[in-house]
Amino acid sequence: MSTDDFFRARLDQMIDLRHPLAVLATRMPWEEIEKSLAPAFAHKDRAGRPVEGADLFGTTLQLAGAGVSNRGRPRLPIRLMVALLYLKHAFNLSDEELVERWSENVVWQFFSGMAYYTPKLPCDATQIGRFRRVLGEAGVEQLLKSTIEAAVAMKAVGKREFERVIVDSTVQEKAIAHPTDSRLLEVAREKIARLAKRAGIALKLTHEREGKTLRRRAAGYAHAKQFKRLKRVLRRQRTILGSLLREVRRKMTALPQTAQDTLTVWLERAERLHAQKPHDKGKLYALHAPEVECIGKGKARQPYEFGVKVSVAVTHRHGLMVGARSFPGNPYDGHTLAAQLEQTSTLLQDIGVKPTTAVVDLGYRGVDADIAAVQLVHRGKSKTLTTQQRAWLRRRQAVEPAIGHLKADHRMDRCWLKGSEGDALHAVLCAAGFNIRWLLRAIARLGLAGLLLAWTLLASVGPWGASALAITVRSPPPSTPRGRRVCAEAAT
Repeated sequence: MSTDDFFRARLDQMIDLRHPLAVLATRMPWEEIEKSLAPAFAHKDRAGRPVEGADLFGTTLQLAGAGVSNRGRPRLPIRLMVALLYLKHAFNLSDEELVERWSENVVWQFFSGMAYYTPKLPCDATQIGRFRRVLGEAGVEQLLKSTIEAAVAMKAVGKREFERVIVDSTVQEKAIAHPTDSRLLEVAREKIARLAKRAGIALKLTHEREGKTLRRRAAGYAHAKQFKRLKRVLRRQRTILGSLLREVRRKMTALPQTAQDTLTVWLERAERLHAQKPHDKGKLYALHAPEVECIGKGKARQPYEFGVKVSVAVTHRHGLMVGARSFPGNPYDGHTLAAQLEQTSTLLQDIGVKPTTAVVDLGYRGVDADIAAVQLVHRGKSKTLTTQQRAWLRRRQAVEPAIGHLKADHRMDRCWLKGSEGDALHAVLCAAGFNIRWLLRAIARLGLAGLLLAWTLLASVGPWGASALAITVRSPPPSTPRGRRVCAEAAT
């Protein structure tokens, strides 16, 4: 079979086009995705800056850096980077693992829009993070929206199913160590001493040796439940950190303003750690991640989790993810429902349907007035529920395994992205990865074929076998009851 490149075979000739991921590659709305994301990566018009120049007529002012610049390396295809984000969260991979596996997997390359096999890495692993930051929350919501539209286009889910959703909340934990007071105080002391040395501040004492000794003693006292001795160690750690902070504050006035600004950020966080008490509210749980909150969900095995609250919404029948949103500040579950339904309505606006019923647990009681247009169904209304609503309520717990898969299979168990913006991006991308795996299962269940496969086979058999081949391409697998019925009808 001929190819465009004599020395290389095309990917569509190397792979099985019936593979679910190959089928999905031909059914995703790639053109719409690129069209919606392209403005974020367009070259911006710059105002420029005045620069003094000299010529025969004396000193003149010129405008430098104005207009649209086309300098720099050409950007990578948007489809390639979007496909990498989909694959990362669909198969639970880090950025480094993702690019390495991509270079070895021909089906992944076909999904990414490549025509020929490429043995080298698609990009540097750090470029995925930069692409994600440029997208922002609106961009990653567009990726989630595209998976929903693909499910509708493949008829894997009906439009009416989006009218009824199940909403629940969970905790997306941050990638931090367990925040014990002793460890936080030692980390703050070490960080401030290191930054002061880097800035050129000569400290009288850094207390490095004593700090390590106190940290080790605190761990031993906590293990032995000797809490009076532990309190004395913590008191000494606070004294050391306070002395170090005061000395750095006195000596940093001689530094340049940029160095002072850098030190001030970390000094404020360290002073917050130094002043907080065991039972204070709004405590700082990580020096590098001040947005982390302590959230208790009533779990016996894990009373407290450290991260951010995330609300998710899935369709009532098939469990397709139609919303995921982070809520900083640890709000009451019911107070997140209106914002979650607003996001779901936005994602479904091009489909032409809105959620009219929300099935929830008892944590969402008392918010009917906030969502007047949506009917709220929960166990607290058991005396007034109809028979149909009781049947809907019996399926409310279907959202729990969806949350479990989000955490175990799609990276929501730990968020490694920076700041509150990273929490928001990560939650939506995990939902998009969940939907990609959902679509792959739907393709296998329905026996869908790729558009490229159908066109190739129809062209090869000619007009006489086109009708029989169309039945084969669109029919489900013979192992399913529907597939056996279609095969029997075709035989007769």
